Amino acid sequence: MKAPRPEHQVFSDYLEQNKLKRTPHRDLILETFLENEGHRSVEDIYHTVKAIDPRVGYTTVYRMMKLLSSCGLAREIELADGITRYEHLFNHEHHDHMICMECGKSIEFYNPEIEALQDAASEQLGFQVLDHKLQIYGVCGDCR
Repeated sequence: MKAPRPEHQVFSDYLEQNKLKRTPHRDLILETFLENEGHRSVEDIYHTVKAIDPRVGYTTVYRMMKLLSSCGLAREIELADGITRYEHLFNHEHHDHMICMECGKSIEFYNPEIEALQDAASEQLGFQVLDHKLQIYGVCGDCR
């Protein structure tokens, strides 16, 4: 038997703290999200879940993704097409995105110098950072 993932405990704790119920549909959506890395829209996740259980509705998936964002398992990102997508957040390294305005490709990157500048600016202004996203929009090498 597979050991439970720590994400399950995070989600269970969040549901308990917020007096929300654990349901089979929520569990299915959670598993589907956890099994698939990348930048996935509610519609992408919905189609995957619907193929497994046709009784799951789009609104259920939408609300569940908001819950996963609230409890720290997912992060909302918006790419060039204006569609909100979700990526894994819990136990994943921080990264930023460069987004091509021509083809929509998203390039993940991490730059310690940018992070240090953000930290220094925050400290200088007495600002406590809780979260941040850096998204740079432009044209990728393939489209140029």
